[in-house]
Amino acid sequence: MSELYDVIIIGGGAGGMSAGVYAARGKMKTLIIEDKRNTGGQAATTSEMENYPGILEATGPQLMDMFREHCDKFGVQFARGLVTGISIAEDGFIKTLTTNKGETYQTKSIIVATGATPRILGITGESEFRGKGVSYCATCDADFYEELDVVVVGSGNTAVEESVFLTKFVNKVTMIVLHDQGILDADRTAQEQAFANDKIEFVWNSVVEEITGDELVNGVKLKNLKTGEISELATDGVFMFVGTVPKTDFVKELIELTPQGYVITNDKQETSVPGIFAVGDVTDKFLRQVVTAAGDGAVAAVAADRYIEEEESWRKSVSEFGGTAMVAFWNPLSKESLDVINQLELKCKDHPEQRVVTIDTYKSQNIANRFSVSEVPVVIRFDAGQEAKRVDVKDITELETLY
Repeated sequence: MSELYDVIIIGGGAGGMSAGVYAARGKMKTLIIEDKRNTGGQAATTSEMENYPGILEATGPQLMDMFREHCDKFGVQFARGLVTGISIAEDGFIKTLTTNKGETYQTKSIIVATGATPRILGITGESEFRGKGVSYCATCDADFYEELDVVVVGSGNTAVEESVFLTKFVNKVTMIVLHDQGILDADRTAQEQAFANDKIEFVWNSVVEEITGDELVNGVKLKNLKTGEISELATDGVFMFVGTVPKTDFVKELIELTPQGYVITNDKQETSVPGIFAVGDVTDKFLRQVVTAAGDGAVAAVAADRYIEEEESWRKSVSEFGGTAMVAFWNPLSKESLDVINQLELKCKDHPEQRVVTIDTYKSQNIANRFSVSEVPVVIRFDAGQEAKRVDVKDITELETLY
């Protein structure tokens, strides 16, 4: 625990590695902790990568390899382990992470990039046959089903794209769709690809009731949602693509989450806890794609750097200063703020044991929020780092009460 990192990124997918590139390039001491053998996250299990700008021909694993090479170029450190807990120092600055291996790491900021895992429907036979005919990754397992028949559960972009990929290996793909005939949840381009592929068939208005087999999957029982009829379909494998669940159990008591467990962030990827950021599929967002995760990572890294700069400046100029600090909260659009700062600086010429510290409430929102400053000008007097007196300045003469 001797090393202190500027930022530790939990998760090595597109969002995490993008944050790593931006952080390390910005001269931040950066560590990515990944609980899997290989980095890349969900993108590394995606066969087709047709919508990442500038990358015309590459698979998901290939693109993630390039992300990793970029991290290596700027000196991002990597460690393996599953983060199980985060504790924060009393002053709120230094964070300590613990892993399932009993290791601990200290850092000034954290970026949560743990992504999401495939949703488990709990269908009878689903867990029993996982790895024995039930799969959640076409890229990982497609070659096991060469010249065989498989079922795909789901009709979103991932389900359709992975079905198209599977047709390169299998004899036939049957998609089980709960909607009426012709209706898929995927975007128009993906739908056109599916409907044009003669190896893909559809069973409409239906759900999988049970996955059957002996040692391996040999069929599914389907229920028609309109008639209630149960039918059987022989198949050699079942691929499940029905959404994801965020990996946030280790922070559910620490930061604010949606009822579904996704991390709530603002436009700077900040969470409800200062110094902790979140990016990619683990966050509550409109679009979960590699390109949006990468953008999140860039934002979070820059925001984390700004956070550290603000916090270290605050400690040096106020909380660790042994004298008196007159902290003026201001913004450039407030003439009253400028008048207050000028008056304080004049006063300090007669009081050499004092200093004036200015906090722009737009640039240093964390500091402003910490002291509940919503309007300016506000001046708070700190003696040896401790808040002594506060004045919400309505009239310049009120400054006299600080002395």
